[in-house]
Amino acid sequence: MTDKNPRLPGGGADPGESPMEQLLREAMNARAAQITAHDLRPADPPSRRMRRLRPVYLAAVPAFALAAALAVGVLTFRADDVADHRTPNPAATLTSSPASPSPTATTTPSPTATASGSPSPSATADGEPDVPAGRPSGAPSASSSTTAATSGTPTQVTFRGVKFKAPAGWRVLEPQPGALNVCVLSPGAPQPGTEDDCTPYGVLLTSYNTADEVEHALWPSQHFLDSDSGWSPQPSCPIWGKQYAPVPADKITSSAVRTRDIVAGRPVYKTQWQVTCNGTDKFTAQMWGLEKDQVFVSAIGLKPEYQAGVVSILDSIDLSGRQAPAKRANQNDISVSVEGLGVGQQVPNNGTPVTFSVTYKNTSQTDYAKVQPFVITDSYAGTPASAAPVPENAGKLERQDGDTWTRVAISPGSDMGYAVADPKSLFPLPPGQSRTVKFRLTMDHAAGPGVMPVTVQAALPYTGSNEFTPIGERSIPVRVVAK
Repeated sequence: MTDKNPRLPGGGADPGESPMEQLLREAMNARAAQITAHDLRPADPPSRRMRRLRPVYLAAVPAFALAAALAVGVLTFRADDVADHRTPNPAATLTSSPASPSPTATTTPSPTATASGSPSPSATADGEPDVPAGRPSGAPSASSSTTAATSGTPTQVTFRGVKFKAPAGWRVLEPQPGALNVCVLSPGAPQPGTEDDCTPYGVLLTSYNTADEVEHALWPSQHFLDSDSGWSPQPSCPIWGKQYAPVPADKITSSAVRTRDIVAGRPVYKTQWQVTCNGTDKFTAQMWGLEKDQVFVSAIGLKPEYQAGVVSILDSIDLSGRQAPAKRANQNDISVSVEGLGVGQQVPNNGTPVTFSVTYKNTSQTDYAKVQPFVITDSYAGTPASAAPVPENAGKLERQDGDTWTRVAISPGSDMGYAVADPKSLFPLPPGQSRTVKFRLTMDHAAGPGVMPVTVQAALPYTGSNEFTPIGERSIPVRVVAK
């Protein structure tokens, strides 16, 4: 390469050239001399995902020039020495400082499931996380805090009559035709994601709308909530980042905790399992069941940082426009309304009675000669421990018959004796007619705090030898509080 401003013979400098200009010219010429024809070959195609780089600002150029000028002002250089060809030092590399407090100083695995770590968006060298394809640039990443993962505008979803809201950053997958489930993937799920990724990366909502679907339901269904291994229909290890099907030699252990709560104004059964595969791989499985409505929500293996998103989905469920599946004919002939006892109402355990009235209305064309009014409380976290197969709640339930209060069973027993009809409680209910019955619930100090479902029913008279047949029902979860 020809020097556009060669030095004078003998190494002398151009008289019109300042020392600074000579220094810069010779440095540029020395660098250009290192470029060969081999260096001009086409670049290799990229072999990994491109990462965004921060721009190099032009303000750095005057800074380098100023530094060089200062160096010339302090030190004396020989032009020949400066122009000598030297092998340059390797370029400086960015390293993470162990003392750096920034959470982006270390590199984490990518959202794609791997066998070695938890999936979360990777951090680039400049500390700026990648935005996987298919996710809006403003969507939270898997490494975001729980608040960030659920902030923003949620997505309204309606599936088989069930309405709910998916948190911002979560993706709702399009269900297959005739599907009973809809999957909502968390921000940390693989891209683009399928329903197979719902475990462990998302939340699965299941809705059974007919008696036939309820009868032939595989998983989930209500009886799985009562099983110590009900978190899955078959053995599996849905570990975040390394799902695998266990072999017969693998050992799976689990422990279950069952609680009650309120979802969509209805009592919900919740079971949480702590599961271990081979003694090392651990995960949490959760399932909520709205038994009367046959709606189930499950989160199997989801990371704890997305729990707030799961709760927001549960809190947003709306069943007001959905008809619960009937298990038998005439089950919903009688509408049931309650006054004086509301969803989530506090019931003290100090012996103070709570009086409420139940109105039964015949909305069918069937003329019922005898209807049995029925109220019962289910077991809950505050039910006293007992050796009996079905423990009873601590308190009493009474029905008003004329001017007297008649004590009735407060909890189901070990058989159906509690449901046998009292002849004086029965009343006729022609089409379009209604009847109101008063009840009184009193809880005592042995009743612990918690959510206690109260089931209000209209039934055909039960004698103990026939089938118990509800023809109208409503369930009201109340909160027993210590006073």
